[in-house]
Amino acid sequence: MRISFAGHQLRTHTFNTVVVGSGAAGLNAASALYHNGQRNVAVVTEGLKLGTSRNTGSDKQTYYKLTTSGGQGDSVQDMARSLYDGGAMHGDIALVEAAMSLQGFYNLVRIGVPFPHNRYGEYVGYKTDHDPRQRGSSIGPLTSRCMVEKLQAQVEAADIPVLEGLQVIAVLTDRAKTRSTGLLALERNHQTAAEDRFVLISAENIVYAVGGPAGLYGRSVYPPSQNGATGIALEAGAAGQNVTESQFGLASLKFRWNLSGTYQQALPRYISTDKNGGDAREFLQEFFPDPASMLDAAFLKGYQWPFDPRKTQDYGSSLIDIVVYQETILRGRRVFLDYLHNPTWKGEELDFDWLGDESRSYLENSRALFGRPIDRLLHMNEPAVDLYRSHGIDLTREPLELAVCAQHNNGGLKGNIWWESNLKHFFPVGEVNGSHGVYRPGGSALNAGQVGSMRAAQFISARYDSDPMPPEQLLQESGEQIKAKLELSERFLASRQGKSVDEIHRHTAETMDRYGGCIRSDDGLEAALADLHKLWDTLGDQMRVEPQELGHAFRNYDRLAAATAYLTAVQDYIRQGGCSRGSYLIADPDGELPLPELPEDFRHRLDRGRMRNQVQEIAFSPDGWRTRWIPVRPIPNEDHWFEEVWQAYREDAVIR
Repeated sequence: MRISFAGHQLRTHTFNTVVVGSGAAGLNAASALYHNGQRNVAVVTEGLKLGTSRNTGSDKQTYYKLTTSGGQGDSVQDMARSLYDGGAMHGDIALVEAAMSLQGFYNLVRIGVPFPHNRYGEYVGYKTDHDPRQRGSSIGPLTSRCMVEKLQAQVEAADIPVLEGLQVIAVLTDRAKTRSTGLLALERNHQTAAEDRFVLISAENIVYAVGGPAGLYGRSVYPPSQNGATGIALEAGAAGQNVTESQFGLASLKFRWNLSGTYQQALPRYISTDKNGGDAREFLQEFFPDPASMLDAAFLKGYQWPFDPRKTQDYGSSLIDIVVYQETILRGRRVFLDYLHNPTWKGEELDFDWLGDESRSYLENSRALFGRPIDRLLHMNEPAVDLYRSHGIDLTREPLELAVCAQHNNGGLKGNIWWESNLKHFFPVGEVNGSHGVYRPGGSALNAGQVGSMRAAQFISARYDSDPMPPEQLLQESGEQIKAKLELSERFLASRQGKSVDEIHRHTAETMDRYGGCIRSDDGLEAALADLHKLWDTLGDQMRVEPQELGHAFRNYDRLAAATAYLTAVQDYIRQGGCSRGSYLIADPDGELPLPELPEDFRHRLDRGRMRNQVQEIAFSPDGWRTRWIPVRPIPNEDHWFEEVWQAYREDAVIR
């Protein structure tokens, strides 16, 4: 069906629930809705083969859940405490993620994700970051890809419609901005044809599974196919929380991938070159007193991959991130991992007797105390070499360029224990949902995406089963918002001056790298924010756009909305007295330097948990961005008397 509005022809759809995004969280939401009895569901996606879940991973990508093997004690409350103790995480959310972790995990097992178990049926685990138990499980570097493939098969078997090639450019709401009403999308395959450009979707509910704000940073390990759409949701009135809490770490540049695990434990040589690849030198030696501390720090980057300001003192593993940042950002050089040559110390090649107990024991138990780094890597994890070879990088012949890159946003959009936003009928799930706090156990993001999507499906099926508005009513309710986006598209296409689409993107990304990256300061932040705000407000007149670039133009609009929100939150955190924590360092003239010879940019003080019991929220208003700090909600400790729970369940008093 088509409808004419504001001089445009809009193709229309109506659904009870639209799932935006086709990653692991989005596809699980669609499948769960179907199995809960909801049939009027569709998936909207720019492309089934795009997104982070399908196109990223790590040395051993982890799924975090309750312990399911051995005699080690564990409980829902214990796991909730591990999540909650990371700081700035609501206890009721932590409890839900712990309680439903096995339901999410065993659903994946049921549909064919081959998590390993022993002959007794125990799904064995291992410790991951910030994990006191052995709760991690994995099927290797591409765990999330397998999850997506198996979940897609479930969606296809249920014959759930997938509207592919649609880029959402507006989350629509009622006039009072209290609830979502639908979506306005751009047809990517017809963006040059005026009569086929736009699609209007009326939806009683929106499950928003668009992933993290991947396009915000220039130095990023997010796959290029992932863009995110946090900004337009914030603009629509969905509140954000903890958006300051991004994770950063060492990643390769030519092919974006985390350099954790055996990529570090094989002990490659770190080298720095000039911009043209000349003047190669091993630079770590400048910052460590002896070869043992240098090699141990590099080895521990395998376990301790995210940058952590607590690990910059006493030659800790995150000192590696600091000196790589200095080489690349402050000195303008390039840094590589060289797997063809062993590290040296003052002209002498690696002696395994230099290693500390942990790194030597690991390599010895792995029977890898021999040869060059590439020999050790092939012996311990040949698929890690094959992965790069499949992307045109041969580690047996060439070094691997790296930098400190943005990898994950622990914050995002606010949701309750059913993952519903303050914007009713709008459910952010997956990475776009900011359920995590400051420190999260490795692999908990995959669990949170599965749990959140199941919870949203439960609530929608039980409480929000009404028919959506007819398109004509949606135009009456949300017409001003639709008209504003259509007029913006006209201004984009009419503009013949200003910067190109790519220049605007680079400018935004460079600003985020400088002020919202792993090294942060209040210096210059006010001017940077003013610049981004002005650009966002006047983007329709400041950017040259060809018809085939219209989708990229709207992405820039979304990125600018998100960038202004994120940097406003960073500024607020600093001005509230926030210190270094999580995966970023706040420059502080009254702090300490990790090493006396480092520049003043790295002088800082640790937060030491001072603000761990508060959550920062941010929301858009007619006057701009507004932040507030609220106390974390504690972990619930309710009576579990079976008869009472059973009665509440029978009387349909649980889902509310």
